Amino acid sequence: MTPHEDSSADATAAPPLLVADKLVAGYVPEVNVLDSCGLRLAESELVGVIGPNGAGKSTLVKAMVGLVRVRSGTVQLRGMDITNVAAHKLVAKGIGYVPQRDNVFPALTVEENLRMGTYLRPKEFDRRFAHVAELFGRLADRRKQRAGSMSGGERQMLAMGRVLMAEPDVLLLDEPSAGLSPAFQDQVFEQIRRINAAGVSIVMVEQNARRCLQICDRGYVLDQGSNAYTGQGAQLLADPKVVEYYLGTLARVR
Repeated sequence: MTPHEDSSADATAAPPLLVADKLVAGYVPEVNVLDSCGLRLAESELVGVIGPNGAGKSTLVKAMVGLVRVRSGTVQLRGMDITNVAAHKLVAKGIGYVPQRDNVFPALTVEENLRMGTYLRPKEFDRRFAHVAELFGRLADRRKQRAGSMSGGERQMLAMGRVLMAEPDVLLLDEPSAGLSPAFQDQVFEQIRRINAAGVSIVMVEQNARRCLQICDRGYVLDQGSNAYTGQGAQLLADPKVVEYYLGTLARVR
């Protein structure tokens, strides 16, 4: 896959579900973390975003959900401009976001955390809980346990479960495997695949680049706030320059 090439137009004949186009954004005035960065997500697609530390990966998803101010460029959901719309308003539009840190309420039980996910539709709790319990059986077993007493991997599952309670069409995940043991990383990646197979379109920012590209339909490699490479996950894994510059020799496909 050549630099900057975006094969998303070939991924589906239908219009994209979510588009970030030429985003320029940052945290302090006149300092841009994102520099004309973009991303496209199709219905039922799993898209991965990788790159070195400081490349702007987390900033990209935060800009898409209104947590970082977009200075220029646009974010569109089903053709509707949602640029700089506040994150809590995007929930009603079908976008769910799981941050890397502080993503559960530690003083609340598992069930209370999940109820927070249906605050817009509280009567839907039982139906949505049954669905989330199918994906994360451990949450059903520990529904009365306080979230603060759970392991890191369990809290990550709870964070995803809480967002899924709102029945989103799009799920944005920021570093879902960060700080987890290899065993829990495998579990989280498997759950992400199951969520995607159930029809939820996913954008996943991930530090474990090799594992991310193994499970995603398409991937974006960011560098210094811009798109460096894009393509199908398997293509990026096999691209010598992507391996050399961003993955390391251990990531070579054999």
